[in-house]
Amino acid sequence: MKESNLCLPVSVAALLQAALQEDAAAARDDGLCVVGIFGKSCLQSGPPKESLTNSLTDKHIFSLFGSTEAGSTEAGSTEAGSADSHIQALYSQENRVLYLLLSSVADSRQLLRACRSLSAADGHSDAHDFWKNLDRQHCLHLLYLFSVCHVLLLVHPNHTFDVAYDRLFRALDALRQKVLPLIRAAIKDCPVSKEWKVNCRPCPPRLLFVFQMNGSMKISGNGSDSGGNPDKPKKHSPRRRLQHALEDQIYRIFRKSRVLTNQSSNCLFTVPANQAFVYVIPTMEEDPVGALLGQLRSNCVLCEQDTTVPVSGPRRYQQMRRSARQSGFDCGGLSMGGQLVDCSLKEFLWQHVELVLTKKGFDDSVGRNPQPSHFELPTYSKWVQVAARLHQVLITNTEEETAELATKVQGQLKVLEGFLDADTKFSENRCQKALPLAHSAYQSNLPHNYTTTVHKNQLAQALRVYSQHARGVAFQRYALQLHEDCYKFWSNGHQLCEERSLTDQHCVHKFHLLPQPGEKPDVDRNPPVLNHNSRGRSTSSCNCGRKQAPREDPFDIQAANYEFFQMLEEKCCGKLERIDFPVFQPSTPDPAPASNQAQRLPSEASGSGEAERLKEPSTAQSHTPGDTSLSLALSLGQSTDSLGPYADGDGTETQVQQKRPSLVDRQPSTVEYLPGMMHSGCPKGLLPKFSSWSLVKLGPAKSYNCHTGLEQPGFLPGSSFLLPWDLVIRSRSEEDAGLTEPLDGGTSSWPAPNKNLVGKRGSTGGLGRSRRRDDMARVFVGFEYEDSRGRRFISCGPDKIVKVLGPGGAKDSATRVLNTDMPLYIPSPSQGRSLKPHFAQLARLYVVVPDAPLEVTLNPQVQPGLPPCPVFHPEKTDLVLPADGLWVLRFPYSYATDRGPCYPPKENQPLNNYKVLRGILKATTANPPPQ
Repeated sequence: MKESNLCLPVSVAALLQAALQEDAAAARDDGLCVVGIFGKSCLQSGPPKESLTNSLTDKHIFSLFGSTEAGSTEAGSTEAGSADSHIQALYSQENRVLYLLLSSVADSRQLLRACRSLSAADGHSDAHDFWKNLDRQHCLHLLYLFSVCHVLLLVHPNHTFDVAYDRLFRALDALRQKVLPLIRAAIKDCPVSKEWKVNCRPCPPRLLFVFQMNGSMKISGNGSDSGGNPDKPKKHSPRRRLQHALEDQIYRIFRKSRVLTNQSSNCLFTVPANQAFVYVIPTMEEDPVGALLGQLRSNCVLCEQDTTVPVSGPRRYQQMRRSARQSGFDCGGLSMGGQLVDCSLKEFLWQHVELVLTKKGFDDSVGRNPQPSHFELPTYSKWVQVAARLHQVLITNTEEETAELATKVQGQLKVLEGFLDADTKFSENRCQKALPLAHSAYQSNLPHNYTTTVHKNQLAQALRVYSQHARGVAFQRYALQLHEDCYKFWSNGHQLCEERSLTDQHCVHKFHLLPQPGEKPDVDRNPPVLNHNSRGRSTSSCNCGRKQAPREDPFDIQAANYEFFQMLEEKCCGKLERIDFPVFQPSTPDPAPASNQAQRLPSEASGSGEAERLKEPSTAQSHTPGDTSLSLALSLGQSTDSLGPYADGDGTETQVQQKRPSLVDRQPSTVEYLPGMMHSGCPKGLLPKFSSWSLVKLGPAKSYNCHTGLEQPGFLPGSSFLLPWDLVIRSRSEEDAGLTEPLDGGTSSWPAPNKNLVGKRGSTGGLGRSRRRDDMARVFVGFEYEDSRGRRFISCGPDKIVKVLGPGGAKDSATRVLNTDMPLYIPSPSQGRSLKPHFAQLARLYVVVPDAPLEVTLNPQVQPGLPPCPVFHPEKTDLVLPADGLWVLRFPYSYATDRGPCYPPKENQPLNNYKVLRGILKATTANPPPQ
């Protein structure tokens, strides 16, 4: 540092760095007194605490009126948020005093910067951590000041002592005891005395208190207060009496909390026993111009009276005291009226600095056997070496040599939490008491195993109880702990299997693994290896309906639609004639399910319009080369009308279409299979590994007796009769040969009963007239429903059950059931005593095809839910049922896609959303085989 009477303030890091880089020959041998200034500043527009150095140095260095950025610009500090800018150094070589000024968030300038750095997105807990981090940095800076200073000034913006300093000093004392071995290791190589290395400070610093008086206690112009009697002056002024009262209060508080003890060497700081250590600054005038003029006038008076040669050190202090005594402003002197006159702030501080500069030291120990405390007046160069080492360890943490010590110091900051963070400590205690109450609320009325829904509901109840009792910044942290505790309790043997059956029932087992192929279930493993089980049982019939058996609630589509019926086929209908639906035939040993399928779910499904839209590609797919329906139709002698849209046009176009098939007509894949059931959203060219549908032949047409109905178990009385469907078959003349009459169930295709059609007249007379005779063919149709208890019945309409009480069979025609959308689920007629309604599901379709020139086409389409639920259909559509047979189409037990199952309806859901689309059967006349 350049030799000058007074230097501008710089950051302490820059001061130490510049001093270490100076030549050793330039080291000063004079003693150095270090004075630290810290505390709080007034939030209103007033002088900051740094402006006190103006009075101490008789120079205008800091702004008197507290500009927000004046301190930082004049001090030449670095960035606003850096740690180096918190301590500013000001060296007065004339007085051999180094001032260290500490700023913190208690100052308006730093508080404003900290508030600007906070973002609006920070929560309450994050903001609290931010402020507490600033408090910890402030404590480290204070510990640094208490380790390198001789005298400390605590500045407070009013005349009331803040008892929070008691907690702060106890925290600093505890922190100092923790980091004392680390500081000793840091300064062990410094050229200072052994006592300094052991105690890690030049002496126990003396702490002085400077209070600023507010506007409520103004001092009169003559400085006297006679309490209503001006002729009776008092010995002490009100400000002096206030200083004495504050000294007594502060000393009692620190002695009670044992911040101050009898032995000063063991304390964080000391206070003098026989000297004043509290100073109250009188209230500034409201007029700033008048205050400046008054200060200028007093300086001019001092300069006129001071005609001697200026001196430095103690002699200058004595000369200053003599001049002040002559002016009537002696510290502790008597005025003309016998009242003690108050001293200035500089005189108040200098009586303590003089003890340091004269190497007398502080003897502040009390008691019967006071022990003298160590004292050392260092030179500037020695002090810089010690201060630089401590600055690296406690504040900056940039040197590699002291990095380990600095890390250990940061680890000891936890000792501050109990003292400084009282609100967090209260919040933690409060939240810890609320946790058992929340745990009890979570575990109340819980079954041994429960699902995720129950867990979330109980957790929400626990959080409500917790929020009623928990408070403070630790609320969020302990709320997360409550989440973790409840989850651990749930997952530790209380978690129910989350798998739902195809009937929307939970598995009753706790969390378990499914057995691999060839692996046996093992209950003792953790987690256990078990098959899913919902404890739900129902009764179902086989493919043909002649045998019933109980079944478990299925959890996969293969067990629901294939494995159960395959098991019953061995006992009942395994030898019946059937029409097999095409399934996946692998060409590789390890086929894989199709992935990344573009699901084309229908956005609108509006009755017959949706069925007609889906009918065209289905019809085209059913007539692919090699399809059994085509060969079966040709063997029965069908006309070309049965080919649908492929019969239009000439033969050349048909041949071209067969040579170049479209993507719809391509052969199914033998490498990838369809994971699920066939529906309208499936990509073309994929087949499932098994068919969920079944089509078997119970026997010839005459095996059904319309007077007795179906003789199968489980049918309700009088409800096993099929509905008659009368079709007209015309006997044609030679000129009408080859023409067909479509009987597709439409209103235009149904002839009136017993109505004769007028034929053409011949060329001859009445006997030569060609006549037509209408022949009737009767087809029997039955939609069979079955509930979970095995109760079965035939429906004759969406809301009606067949009920035949006498002989003669069913009287209702099948026209209604074929021309409307039949429901997939209807309420069971035998509800029983349970409050929960039972639904009967469409299980089978019975079709009796007579031995007649008639072609009956089967095209089932099921929509088990609201759109965008797809429409399910068999792997082969537009099946032509051979004549003379009682055919049974078994519908799937459950419907599912690769995205999941389509669950049965709930109690409050309308049943008309679950339906079988109309047009399931179509009839067409066919030419009889040639004679």
